[in-house]
Amino acid sequence: MSLVAPDLLFPADPASRAIAADLYAAVKDLPIISPHGHTDPRWYAENENFPDPAQLLIVPDHYIFRMLFSQGFRLEDFGVPTLDGAPVETDGRRIWRRFAENYYLFRGTPTRLWLDYTLENLFGITTPLTAENADACYDVIAAQLATDAFRPRALFERFNIEVISTTDGALDLLPWHAKIRDSGWQGRVVPAYRPDSVIDPDFEGFLDGLDTLGDISGCDTGRWQGYLDAHRNRRAYFQSFGATATDHGVFSAQTANLGTGEAEVLFGKVRTGKADENERALFRAQMLTEMARMSIEDGLVMQIHPGSWRNHSPAIFGKFGRDKGFDIPTRTDYVRGLKPLLDAVGTDPRASIILFTLDETSYARELAPLAGVYPALKLGPAWWFHDSPEGMRRFREMTTETAGFYNTVGFNDDTRAFPSIPARHDVARRVDCAFLGRLVAEHRLREDEAHELALDLAYGLAKRAYKL
Repeated sequence: MSLVAPDLLFPADPASRAIAADLYAAVKDLPIISPHGHTDPRWYAENENFPDPAQLLIVPDHYIFRMLFSQGFRLEDFGVPTLDGAPVETDGRRIWRRFAENYYLFRGTPTRLWLDYTLENLFGITTPLTAENADACYDVIAAQLATDAFRPRALFERFNIEVISTTDGALDLLPWHAKIRDSGWQGRVVPAYRPDSVIDPDFEGFLDGLDTLGDISGCDTGRWQGYLDAHRNRRAYFQSFGATATDHGVFSAQTANLGTGEAEVLFGKVRTGKADENERALFRAQMLTEMARMSIEDGLVMQIHPGSWRNHSPAIFGKFGRDKGFDIPTRTDYVRGLKPLLDAVGTDPRASIILFTLDETSYARELAPLAGVYPALKLGPAWWFHDSPEGMRRFREMTTETAGFYNTVGFNDDTRAFPSIPARHDVARRVDCAFLGRLVAEHRLREDEAHELALDLAYGLAKRAYKL
């Protein structure tokens, strides 16, 4: 028995399926470019064995525990740590058993695809996970995790990862990246500059963060120009460790383009904690434009991830903190929101801005037309809730006719779940080959063009767009 069918996700139509399979065969073993994600650089720096199957596959993956929570389970029962150190389940086998008993909840989800792929291709498990075989599967995985072949660096190389980007806060001194660099290991792990905590006045600890930003940059963050210089300093520091991109998780796509005097006054209110709600929103909007200008200066690619109501549940946020599955999509206006930023840098070919969305209704109406004309813009792949076979297919169907393929940036896995990275890229490659196969079968694309596109979608576009 196999958990992953050879023709997984290929079209049912025989002609299209045959073309898709041929395209996939040419790209399935290409190196992985992972330009945006959230794996922990400490894993690669220390290169220690992962503690147990639950800590590797379940505890860090919000795709898994958000589904379980939706069915009435407690996050504590799956080892998710609390902010105050209150007890949670620490027995990996018990966590695994609970997970296996409820694996049926993931039927039809991309999480099921990724996990089945991981179980078979990484650990050699080819029978479906059930409550009855939970212990046996746990033992198979645990035995392998105890070997040198399953340490982070060995898996990095086994996964054929050419480069992976972590996502790191503006105040991070990047000690693990320094340790990786100094170790002599040839694996390429680079940071990405995520300044949300010192750009968003509503971020917890914002004012203290500005003080820290000043201390580590040596710039006067009590002044507007000093504050901007502090960002320039930190961006350059990240670039010294190989960073090629910034990342911005914002509630809306609203931008602003204030004059210097207006911006100074606004920053003064924000810096003293006296800005009202509208002024705080205006500051966030202004800082997106400032970050875009800095991207022209230093060449860092700018990623904008708007449209998420982050930490929607105050109870979960208060108990477990950020990134616990309660970030919910909202409607996003890109055309009006981005206009001030685009007026400033949109026609400058030196700017490189990658737009993501959680609002699929904006694909054909807004995002594809914008990326199809502004040199500064590219479209990021289907993201988060749409990082799925159907989501990827809809993305191609709704954007290609207006923006083409070459105003998109390939695929990124955006994950904390390290073992699922090959699975996610495999799913993306299969979906793209299926889409291309249909275009060839319908005589909308030549087969030689489809082969070139398959290589670009799987590898080339991400490498070029992220300057990797």
